[in-house]
Amino acid sequence: MKKLLTEFIGAFFVSLSVTLCLLGTVGNLAGLAIGITLMVMVFAGGHISGGHYNPAVTLAVFIRGKCPPHEVPGYILAQLFGAALAALVGSSFIIGKLGVGMDLSGITAQAILCEILGSFAMCYVVLNVATTKDNVGNSFYGLAIGLTMTACAYAFGGISGIAFNPAIALGLGISNISGFANIWIYWVGEIIGAVVAAFTFLYINGKD
Repeated sequence: MKKLLTEFIGAFFVSLSVTLCLLGTVGNLAGLAIGITLMVMVFAGGHISGGHYNPAVTLAVFIRGKCPPHEVPGYILAQLFGAALAALVGSSFIIGKLGVGMDLSGITAQAILCEILGSFAMCYVVLNVATTKDNVGNSFYGLAIGLTMTACAYAFGGISGIAFNPAIALGLGISNISGFANIWIYWVGEIIGAVVAAFTFLYINGKD
């Protein structure tokens, strides 16, 4: 239960950051703010649950062999619920407005590719800095993960939005920043990115 609560809290605050930054007036600082939020949440909860806060990361860590099968459903549900609640609170109560939605119909392939690449980067970095014997006990893993999110947000956010996380994608639907019509684009890209990252990691590093 402590692990699930940690995943819920982390996903909540990352999703809240995305919602408030994209609906508010943060502008070009959104990617930095979201990356910092993820970084501090990873530092806060990484020693308890691993600090996934992202179903794609949980899937990658499972494939890598560092997340027991019985924990996967609970992790994913906690992440989805936390992100969904944050999007609802952020859009309906704090900001008090919904987004206008994103029309990805003309750039579907590009958006999927962006989500594949962003999710691959997120999962590949997590696997390397937080699950390998060589990096056990390191103090930089949260910074590396947060900066990866920031880099992906600036690189791909203008095309697909800032997700790289199925839970965040759900939040983008609830807040209508992107809309539910686009959720399959995010989920397809993010799952593919996670799976490819996990098997790439295993090919390069092996399974210790």
